[in-house]
Amino acid sequence: MPKSDNIHKVMIIGSGPIIIGQACEFDYSGTQACKALRSLGYEIVLVNSNPATIMTDPGTADITYIEPLNVARMEEIIAREKPDALLPNLGGQSALNLASELDKSGILEKYGVKIIGVDIDAIERGEDRLAFKETMKKIGIEMPESELAYTVEEAENVAAKLGYPVVVRPAYTMGGTGGGLVYNVEELRTVTARGIAASMIGQVLIEESVLGWEELELEIVRDANDNLVTVCFIENVDPMGVHTGDSFCVAPMLTVSRDVQDRLREYAYRIVREIGVIGGTNVQFAHDPESGRIVIIEINPRTSRSSALASKATGFPIALISAKLAAGLTLDEIPYWRDGSLDKYTPSADYVVVKFARWAFEKFRGVEDRLGTQMRAVGEVMSIGKTYKEAFQKALRSLENGRYGLGFAGEFNQKRLPELMEMLNDATSERQWIMYEAMRKGASVEALQERTRINPWFLNQMNELVELEEELLKHKGAPLPDELLRKTKQDGFADKYLSELLGITEKEIREHRSRIGVVECWDAVPVSGVEGAAYYYST
Repeated sequence: MPKSDNIHKVMIIGSGPIIIGQACEFDYSGTQACKALRSLGYEIVLVNSNPATIMTDPGTADITYIEPLNVARMEEIIAREKPDALLPNLGGQSALNLASELDKSGILEKYGVKIIGVDIDAIERGEDRLAFKETMKKIGIEMPESELAYTVEEAENVAAKLGYPVVVRPAYTMGGTGGGLVYNVEELRTVTARGIAASMIGQVLIEESVLGWEELELEIVRDANDNLVTVCFIENVDPMGVHTGDSFCVAPMLTVSRDVQDRLREYAYRIVREIGVIGGTNVQFAHDPESGRIVIIEINPRTSRSSALASKATGFPIALISAKLAAGLTLDEIPYWRDGSLDKYTPSADYVVVKFARWAFEKFRGVEDRLGTQMRAVGEVMSIGKTYKEAFQKALRSLENGRYGLGFAGEFNQKRLPELMEMLNDATSERQWIMYEAMRKGASVEALQERTRINPWFLNQMNELVELEEELLKHKGAPLPDELLRKTKQDGFADKYLSELLGITEKEIREHRSRIGVVECWDAVPVSGVEGAAYYYST
């Protein structure tokens, strides 16, 4: 039963009108929250403007409203349903913004509605750029140099002091909406005007560029007793300059030293304590490998796209646990499959998770295939494998774009090396496939690292796949030697792709590997927070 005896009916704000590609993430979070709170005995009122979401299915909440998410309509629903509490931090940025507006308008106080899961001041400290900057200064966390602007003229003056390029970050928006990386005053004027219009308070931050630094994320969960756990360390393979929603990510961190990870965790704990979130928080850092400098880029005092990734990557259902913590439970009261209770949770796994974005530039006429600080993805895939190479190749063929491997995609194989290297000057949805063919034509890891700023470890892994594929092509039209076939499967090559490379049937390849004992098995990812649950991945 609920730990908060004076709360019986909870209102949850659903995802609302959000960026394409993030709908599934917040739908997942809201659905998990409804299930968790109902299991504790609460009556749930769900408000969502999107009837296509799973969370609006009749069995998810006790009462569901499919209505526009605005202050006037919310007041009508609150007056009618008389909820005791509002849980806003599981419905994305739309829900946080709306909760803030309801509080400022006095509606929550008028009807005696308590906000749970996040302190109302935490929304401002996390989303308002001035409040966030002051909070980070107070606790000694370094940020990129920056100043606020409320007009285009103010933005021009700030950028002139900082020097180009600069990043424009609007307050209270999601997915980088309205912002961007700008290289000159003309771009600054356009992006700043757009950012001011997109911001709920007409505010943008003009920020020093950390283009090319490593982008690193932590998912932190905190309870009312100030117990904190790090659910997941996420390494963005693409460097700063590509929005994290478009960035190719891995978990756990594969190239980041233990010392840096410890520093990131210490900083993240300091930040989450100061912001005061109960439940999950996503914290994003930039790290300069050359100087060792770490700066805070952003926090999301709510479940985010990365929270959904971290939940699936670790078996720690952040939205479900966050809802229970908002209801008054603490981590030491929730079961952990490894060691009693969740306050003992530590991230550990014998597998690698890869997240890869799915784009659809061909469907949006006039939109350039170029990745930057505004999210362009329409979805994403996640794969699990025993090695990075296996997970990487599984992810790419999960995109359902007709490609089963990295080689011979589009017309890249027909292009000369200088053309391919020129194409790598900007990040695009095709970058991984272009790099693969560039390596085939002799591009060095050093040259590719200089163009893309991707860590050489990941480039070396790709180069080993290229070398293995070139070895495979020597056997075209014939069965592979047993050990070579075994190696290709361990590195994640699909039977379908091997069939295309070798010119023999998938059936022949499958029968051959079965004879030598290279067959699919299923490994478990235990689920935290519930008894005896797991999900499985093939390898």
